[in-house]
Amino acid sequence: MNATAPAQERHTAEFLRVKGLAERGVASAQHSLGFMYVNGQGVPRNEELAVGWYRMAAAAGLEQAQYNLGVMYQKGQGVAQDHAQALYWYGCAAAQGYAPAQYNLGWLHAKGQGTPADVHQALHWFRQAAEQGDAGAQHNLGLMYEGGKGIPQDQDAASQWYRRAAEGGYARAQFALALRYESGQGVARDPAQALAWMRRAAEQGHAPAQFNLALRYDKGQDVAQDSAQAVAWYARAAEQDHLSSQFNLALIFDSGQGVARDEEAALAWYRRAAEGGHAGAQDNLGLRYEHGQGVARDAGLAAHWYRKAGEQGLPAAQYHLGQLFDAGQGVEHDPAQAAAWFAKAAEQGHLRAQFDLGLRYEAGNGVPRDAARALDWYRRAAAQGYAPAQHMVGALLDREDGNPREAADWYRKAAEQGHALAQFALALRYDSAHGVERDYEAAHFWYLCAARQGHARAQFNLGVMAAAGQGTERDPVQAYGWLHRAAAGGIPAAAPYLKRVAGRMAPVQLAQAQVLTEDR
Repeated sequence: MNATAPAQERHTAEFLRVKGLAERGVASAQHSLGFMYVNGQGVPRNEELAVGWYRMAAAAGLEQAQYNLGVMYQKGQGVAQDHAQALYWYGCAAAQGYAPAQYNLGWLHAKGQGTPADVHQALHWFRQAAEQGDAGAQHNLGLMYEGGKGIPQDQDAASQWYRRAAEGGYARAQFALALRYESGQGVARDPAQALAWMRRAAEQGHAPAQFNLALRYDKGQDVAQDSAQAVAWYARAAEQDHLSSQFNLALIFDSGQGVARDEEAALAWYRRAAEGGHAGAQDNLGLRYEHGQGVARDAGLAAHWYRKAGEQGLPAAQYHLGQLFDAGQGVEHDPAQAAAWFAKAAEQGHLRAQFDLGLRYEAGNGVPRDAARALDWYRRAAAQGYAPAQHMVGALLDREDGNPREAADWYRKAAEQGHALAQFALALRYDSAHGVERDYEAAHFWYLCAARQGHARAQFNLGVMAAAGQGTERDPVQAYGWLHRAAAGGIPAAAPYLKRVAGRMAPVQLAQAQVLTEDR
C-alpha cells in the first residue's frame, strides 16, 4: 500500500498539471487530458469527458486530437456513433498529413461508411499513408493491386507493397507475402521464403499464419513432419477462435495421429469449433451424439448439429440429416424431408446421397416414382466409380428395356470392383448371349467370382456347369460341392439336381464330395 502511494500521488499531480494547462487553452494538454480520461490514467475513466477535451484540441487544429475524435465517433465511444463525423475529423487530420488518419479515411471510403463507397478515394488515402510508412496502408495497397480494385491489377506492385509492410513487421502482410512465395504469384516461387515469412507472421500471433504453419508440420510440407509442433501451432490459433485450427486440433486428438489420443480433448475442440459455426465440426459433433461416442447418445442433438452444418451447405451433414428423417430418429419420420436433404447433398456430388436418391425415385419413397430420375441419379453415382450404383444402372436398363450392351458395360464395371450381384448378372449375360457374345468360359469365371462371395444362384449355376462340363471341365465332385452350397443357401432347384448328380457319381467320388462339403 505505502509502496504504491507515491506513484499514485505523482500520477495525480501530473493529471492536475495537464488539466491546468488544458483549462488555459493549451491544445496539446487538452489532447493529453482526453487521452487520460479515455485510459483512466490518473483519473477515473470517462469517455464523455475525453470527447469534450479531444474536441477542444481538434478545433484548435491538433491533428492527433482530430484523429482521436474521429476514432471516438467511428466506435461510438463517449458519443453516439457517427461515421460522417468520423469522416470529417479524419479528413481534417489527413489533410495535415497525419498517416493514421489517412489510413482510417481510406477505410471509410472503401467501406462506404459516412460517405458513398469510393474505391478511388480509398486508394488515394491509402497511398498517402503508405508512402509515409504506414504498414496497414501498405498492406491494403497490396490488396488493391492484387485484386485490381480501383487500379489496374498488378501482381508485381502488390508484392512490392506487401514486402514493404512485411519488412515493417505487419503480420497480415507477412502472411500475404508468404502465400505469394508459396504460389509464385508476383514473385518467383520459393518455399523457403514462404516458410520464413509464414513463421514471422505466426510468431506475431497472426492466427491464419499459425494455422498454415501448423498444416505444414501436420503434413510434412517444406518441414519435417512433426505432430507436436502442429498441435502447438494449431492450439495457438485455436485459442484465438480460429475455427479451422480448432477443427484440425480435434481431428488430431480424435485420431491420435502423432500424439496421445484424447477423446475428451477432441470432443471439447469439436464443440468449440461447432459453436463457432464450423460446419465440419458440427457434422462430427452430430455423429458423436448419434452414435454415443464420448457423449450420451442423443439423436435430437445429432439432428440439431447436422441441421446447422447442412444449412451451411455441407453435403455429409445433409446426408446424415436425411438418414435421421428416414429412420425417424431425433426427428419425426418424414420420407419427403429425407429425400429433400438427400437431394441437397446429391446435387453437390455426395456419392451415397446420389445413390440413395436413385433408390427413392425407383421405389417412390418420399418422392414420386420416376425411373428416369432414378437412372439419372444412379448414373451420377456410378460415374464416381460406386459399384452398387453401377450395378443398379445395369439393372434398371435391363428392367426398362434399355440398351443391353450398355447394361453389360455397367455390370462389368461393378463386377471388376468385386460386386457380387453384378458379377452374377454379367455371368448370366455371357451364359445367355444377352448384350454380349455368348462365352461359357467367361460366364463360368464370373459365376465363380460371385459364388465365392456366397451368391447362392451363382453357386447353383456353377454346379450345373461343372456337372455338364460347360465352360469348364466336367467335374462331378465340384458340381456336388457347389450344388450342396446352393441348396443350403435356399435355392429350391438345387436339392433335386444334387440328387441326380449324386446318383450318377461313383461311390469313391461321392465320398470325396461329401468329405469336401463337410470340411466347408
